[in-house]
Amino acid sequence: MTHRMIVGVHPLAGFDKLLHYRVPEALRAGVGVGSLVRVPLLNRHHLGIVGEIGAPRDFPLDKLKTLSQAVYPFPALPPDLLELARWIAAYYAAPLDAVIEAMLPAAVRNGASLKHDKYLVLAQKLPADELAKLEKRAPQQARLYHFLGLQAGPQKKSHVLSQLELTAAVVSALVKRGVVREEARRVERVAYADDFARGELVAAQPHALNAEQSAAVAAVEAGLAAQKFCTHLLHGITGSGKTEVYLRAVAQALAAGGGVIFLVPEVALTPQAVARLRSRLAAIAPGHATVVWHSHLGEGERLDGWLALATGEARVVVGARSAVFAPVQNLRLIVVDEEHEPAYKQDETPRYHGRDVAVMRAKLCGASCLLGSATPSLESYANVQAGKYRLLTLLKRVDDKKLPSIDVVDMRVEVLRSRGMTVISRRLIEEMQARFERREQTILFLNRRGYSSSMLCRKCGHVEECTHCSIALTYHRADETLRCHLCGDQRPAPARCPECGAPDIRWRGLGTQRVEETVRRVLPRARVERMDADTMTKKNRFREILGDFRLGKIDVLVGTQMIGKGLDFPNVTLVGLIDADLSMHVPDFRANERTFQLLVQVAGRAGRGDRAGEVVVQTFTPKAEAIQFSRHADYNGFAEAELKMRRDFGYPPFRHLIHHIFRGPNPEKLKFFSEQWARLVEKTFAGRVELRGPAPSPIEKIKDEYRYQLWYFTNHVTKLVPELTKLRAGFAWPDDLVQVLDVDPVNLV
Repeated sequence: MTHRMIVGVHPLAGFDKLLHYRVPEALRAGVGVGSLVRVPLLNRHHLGIVGEIGAPRDFPLDKLKTLSQAVYPFPALPPDLLELARWIAAYYAAPLDAVIEAMLPAAVRNGASLKHDKYLVLAQKLPADELAKLEKRAPQQARLYHFLGLQAGPQKKSHVLSQLELTAAVVSALVKRGVVREEARRVERVAYADDFARGELVAAQPHALNAEQSAAVAAVEAGLAAQKFCTHLLHGITGSGKTEVYLRAVAQALAAGGGVIFLVPEVALTPQAVARLRSRLAAIAPGHATVVWHSHLGEGERLDGWLALATGEARVVVGARSAVFAPVQNLRLIVVDEEHEPAYKQDETPRYHGRDVAVMRAKLCGASCLLGSATPSLESYANVQAGKYRLLTLLKRVDDKKLPSIDVVDMRVEVLRSRGMTVISRRLIEEMQARFERREQTILFLNRRGYSSSMLCRKCGHVEECTHCSIALTYHRADETLRCHLCGDQRPAPARCPECGAPDIRWRGLGTQRVEETVRRVLPRARVERMDADTMTKKNRFREILGDFRLGKIDVLVGTQMIGKGLDFPNVTLVGLIDADLSMHVPDFRANERTFQLLVQVAGRAGRGDRAGEVVVQTFTPKAEAIQFSRHADYNGFAEAELKMRRDFGYPPFRHLIHHIFRGPNPEKLKFFSEQWARLVEKTFAGRVELRGPAPSPIEKIKDEYRYQLWYFTNHVTKLVPELTKLRAGFAWPDDLVQVLDVDPVNLV
């Protein structure tokens, strides 16, 4: 039986098993571990990944089915990615086929087609007498013949036809005679190589490094030269030149023949990162293509980018969290910019954290991982203190520019002064007007979209709530609708209270629409734009707005978290944080950390050019620790105080947290089964895990499903998760109850 080739395949078919197939002789050369193949399963064909080569132990070989197709002549998942997939499945309690699907873009799995353009080239020269006949009988064919004869190489068919105003029949006639040859050439669809790139241009030449940057670059380059796994945490204040350190590290990795993954937390930050990398690489390493990777790209762009990396044509990829799975060959460096961002955590199965997966992938490849932030996560900072990561610091802004001054406005005083709720304080209005007169730009930040948070009747206290979720509906003034930001349901905003009929139904709270409207009222001549999830639905809209803002066509930019970090606009001298309390007073042990990070990051958008910057923070709790530490950008002081609190209460990073969510249509059934399960876990893992709950989730109902939650505190995730998964599989769950394990959650609602 040794002449047979048998492989074990992980089918992408919704169940988690390894199935074995015979490989026909014609396909053997192109099939190996990590190959994307098509296999027969029941009455259909499914895609799968080859996980091993070898026969099953307890299955008759003559009953094995035959593998149908090898989709690509190279592994779709190189060995390091396959090993990473297995680690993610075990650590994050996710089915392996779901992990593999997350690693392979839909365009690769769906068999999206490559794009080809047709080109024309002269195949043979005609003798003089034949040419004379052609000119007499078919003058249009003769025109095409002469035109191609004057060209240096193949010409794009569509361009030739439009330029000479010819029909396709003219070409076909010459092709049939063998005078002209038609060639199909693959066209690579390159993301961000379009007209919008004009607004994203940056200086291509490296600038001189200061002493801190030089030390950081030297440390990273030493790590790269050693060609061993290491993780650096680059803690650099906003505007300290972290990007220049990243770019030098990228150049070093490429010069050594390695590949690079560059992660950014938000799609909105991708164009800027791509522009910087492309312009720098064009200057120092011509010929290096930079692939863009995120969910907003077209299928063709995703497929072509993936192929360029998988075949080694490209060695650099920039993108959001899923770019950590890019099939980069000879991976030597992974950069994780703004590593503290919650956006790196996936909120659907597999619920992986992009930063932690980046560190693990670097470990599997023996590569360097460079994490960077002005406000590192306390998990990363604790890893530095434990000696797992090496700390690099940049404590000065480039060219010794000053950090912006932070002015805290007590909104309690403001409400008393204006005798009612006010959106923008008098202080912030005065500063905005002064900036507008000086032709400087302002960013206003609010972490909530819509016009206001809810509709409230002043007479009976009725609040308009979503019928499918247990939250208040958000009022959108642009189209007079109430919308649920969890399930997307919407309905017209009522003119009278639906409960008591009073005309006194009003909105309370704030949203970006309301802030935008207030700005237009106090600065009627200013050009104002809003950036939030409601306005960014059109492809390339965020690039268009950011390009216009950089070119000075917008005076005031109002936005949510997508403008709160990483972006660099030299003419922005004022940043206003409309409501600092939004992120602070939520049921989450990370609330203080999030608020501190938000304040420091948003403040960092000001004063990045030649002019000094100022930040105005509006809050009802000005004495809060997070606000006071952020005023002086005192990260170490904040981290020390916060870590002491976390240690005292046994919260991460001192213990791991696992969030078990139960969802279903019947709250009584949820309560009963979650309590039965909790008793079983308590009994099985006595002393090894601390349980809290079960209890209703902070948002008890979403999309007509009730939600219960249970928390596990543990020191050993890698031991506990496989045992929990096994225990879960043997528990008698009802069919209408869905439950999810979220390991190391970042969102606690």
